[in-house]
Amino acid sequence: MTLDLVVVGCGGHGREVVTIVRAVNEAAGRPLWRLLGLVDDHPSEVNLKRLQRLDVPYLGGVDRLRDAPGEPHHVIGIGDPRVRRAVGRRIDGYGTPAASLVHPDATIGSDARCGPGFVAFAGARVTTNVTVGRHVHLNQNATVGHDCTFADYVSVNPLAAVSGECHLAEGVLVGTTAAVLQGLRIGRDSTVGAGACVVRDVPDQTVVKGVPAR
Repeated sequence: MTLDLVVVGCGGHGREVVTIVRAVNEAAGRPLWRLLGLVDDHPSEVNLKRLQRLDVPYLGGVDRLRDAPGEPHHVIGIGDPRVRRAVGRRIDGYGTPAASLVHPDATIGSDARCGPGFVAFAGARVTTNVTVGRHVHLNQNATVGHDCTFADYVSVNPLAAVSGECHLAEGVLVGTTAAVLQGLRIGRDSTVGAGACVVRDVPDQTVVKGVPAR
């Protein structure tokens, strides 16, 4: 059965999600998802032109999702986890189901538990006994080790590595090429800067960077 899908967000991250949808359909040999288009309250002219090159329609503001016929699924194509959370909470009131997307070049452990809205980009790796919440995004070539738990709205950016038995609280952002060593906790709404190496727990609402991360 083919399901209707709307991507929320017309920026680069949203357009990357479009490429995942197409890769999933191609790998399946049939259209698992019918991409209706993208919604965004304030898309830039540049992003609208880039969207046209992908031959994907812009449907209008986010509220169009609420009024869409047939109750399509949605996926939030927004890279910033806190903005994604704000949009997600707004969409929760619309009653439309969240889709999960796994690029065919990603690998997800057979016993991993992934919440609705989960997106795994090409090259993402999730091993064994991993639990991730709603609207978690693992970008290109991000890795997640054994026994990790991610709360809702976590983003792990390209080439970042989260070691085993880590807990990432809601809204955490792990920057590009950063590393989080085993067994650590990253607090709510905290940011690990690009290239950082985290060697101790990080409190809530904290930005750490450098090697070792401070």
